[in-house]
Parts: sequence; structure tokens; C-alpha cells
Amino acid sequence: MPHYGDYQNAIYFAGLAGVVPKVPVDFASLEARAAAALPPSVLGYLQGGCGDEFTQRQNAEAFQHWGMMPRMMVDATRRDLSIDLFGMTLPSPIFMSPVGINGLCTQDGHGDLAAAQAAALTGVPLIQSTLSNDPLEDVAAAMGDTPGFFQLYTPKDTPLAESLVHRAEAAGYKAIVVTLDTWVTGWRPRDLNVANFPQLRGHVLETYFSDPVFRAMLAKPPREDLPAAVRQWAGTFGKVLTWDDMPWLRSMTSLPIVLKGICHPDDARRAIDLGADAIYCSNHGGRQANGGIAAIDMLPAVVEASGTVPVLFDSGIRSGSDVVKALALGATAVGIGRPYTYGLALDGANGAAHVLKCILAEADLLMAVNGYPTLAAVREAGATRMGR
Repeated sequence: MPHYGDYQNAIYFAGLAGVVPKVPVDFASLEARAAAALPPSVLGYLQGGCGDEFTQRQNAEAFQHWGMMPRMMVDATRRDLSIDLFGMTLPSPIFMSPVGINGLCTQDGHGDLAAAQAAALTGVPLIQSTLSNDPLEDVAAAMGDTPGFFQLYTPKDTPLAESLVHRAEAAGYKAIVVTLDTWVTGWRPRDLNVANFPQLRGHVLETYFSDPVFRAMLAKPPREDLPAAVRQWAGTFGKVLTWDDMPWLRSMTSLPIVLKGICHPDDARRAIDLGADAIYCSNHGGRQANGGIAAIDMLPAVVEASGTVPVLFDSGIRSGSDVVKALALGATAVGIGRPYTYGLALDGANGAAHVLKCILAEADLLMAVNGYPTLAAVREAGATRMGR
């Protein structure tokens, strides 16, 4: 029975022929290589966080004060990392988080398609951002048999919002992930210091530019008057959602609705009461608010409040051990963000797939060594908060 951890064997045996990985296997080396490869404007937008980036750093560093207790004399020669989500059995507990700059992270400007191809190569679902250099339909088609989810930045214009959701449903996406914390962008010094906001330069807007409702708002097609199209996008971006909008969100689609950005247990309970199918515990990687609390520290209370409803999680995941810790604290599935995008920058779809395989290999091997043959065993073991 093959395991994700077998990926290390493939690397070692390739080394016998003098072949070393084209893309690094650890986050620090991966980030350094990607930083050297990406244009400064793209790198700043991808790496940057809100304010002095304290929360962004805390998201990653907080995993260090959660620990797991190994169990010995357990037969973990067979591991099962599969999960059930939205009626589907998925081969692993990770997914690719939505990253709106993906499209600019490959040299051909089609990083969204490369991320989708990485999903097809690995079976790891992609949550495709509304911000994209390719229409959402093209991205969905590139995923092959791997399921994808569509992340919605809800426009102020109701018909446009409904058009985006209906297009996603028709394209075969399996859930709508509604981001709640980005109706306005946070204070991001890296971008502000160079006055760079990619969308205002016409980048990553193809899902809007290909939408019939959006195009009807314009006097000319987007590429014939790009400044006018960008102004129209800026004017409609960012609807402030409240609990009163839940019936409307729910009425737009029969697909599962996932609310992204829930960090308080009371919000989780209310979301579920009003019809949310899943909770997505995330603080946007520290990009939107510099509040200081690491997402992983907020996860246990959100899981407890959510009961049997699935809880997706991201923010600060850098390794397979981070993934296992998040699962131990109750996450149903765990999102990978910057790491896979760095892989895109270094080697396109293959680079992103390599990063995902490395993260899964580390998670699988941690489970093997610690005596956790299943994710149920991981959750039963839990994680312990260590003094700090």
C-alpha cells in the first residue's frame, strides 16, 4: 500500500543518479528561492501582511507552542489520511487555500491554471479565488477529476454576485467559500510603500472581465478600455456582509456554503444556526488585521462550538507537522497558502505539486513515527499547549 511518506524514498533513490529536487523540500529554503525568482511587486504582495506583520509571524510561530505526545508499540505501517467532506471522500486532509496573486506567480501569467493542474496531479483540492488571471471555468476544467471550491469576494452588485456563484456552480465547483473579512483591504505597508495594488493595474480580474453581468456595466469591452473596467471593478468590489445576508447567500445556490474568516465561537454557532454548511477558521494569514492572536490558538474553541459541522482551517501552515497539529486540534481539513504558491513560482504546476507532496509526506511520516495510523487517532491524541 503506497503512502505519502514514500515520496522521500523517490527523492533519495533519484539522488543515487545525481538528481536532487528542483524545488526545495523545506519552507525556509523554498521561500528564499521564490523570493529570488519573483518580481519585487509580486513578491511584496504575496509575502506582505498587515501593519508590522506581527499577527502574520504569530500565525506561523504559534505552532511551536503546540506539541504532540508520541505513542509507541502501535502498528502504524498502514496509514489512512483520507477525509469525508461535503459528501465526498478526499484522499488527504489538505487543500490549497485561495491566493489571489497566483496568476502572476508563473512566468506565463497563468498561475491559476498551474495551481489547478497541481490539484489534478495530486488530488489536493483547490479553492479558486475570485481574483484570477483566468476565468473560473478554465480553472475548473484544468483540475481534471480533483474537486475544486470557489472563493467568493462578494460584490456590492447583487446580480453580479449571483452571476459569479451560478457560473461556479455550472463549472462544477463543489462549494462556495464566502470570504467575510475583505470588503476593504487591510493596511499593508509593503504594498503601500511602492504604491502597488495589482488589481488597479488590471491584473487578476479575468473572472470579472469574463462575466456577462460585469461586462454589461461597461461601455466598451474590458481590454478596449482597461482603466474604465478597473474603475468599475473597484466601485463594485467589497459588499459588507451581515447575518441578515445569510438567507440571500443560501438562496443563491444548492452548493455547500462555507464562511471564511470565522474565529470566534459565537460567530461559528450563529453561522451554523443560519445555514452555513462549514466553518473556515482563518485570519487571512495576517494580511487583513494585525490583531495579534494566532489562528491556531483560536481553532479549538471554534471546533468545539461547531459540533459536527466541518471546520476548515488555514493561516500559518508551513509544514506537514503544522498540518497534523491543526488536525489534532479538530480541523477537518487544512489549507496550504504561500508554500504552494512559492512552488508555482519556481516550477509551475510541478513545483506546486512537489510542495504539496512534501507537506503530505512529512505529515504521513509524523503519524507513522508517533503511532497514529489514522486521523481519528491524531484527533484522539490531541495537541498540548506548552508553556511560553
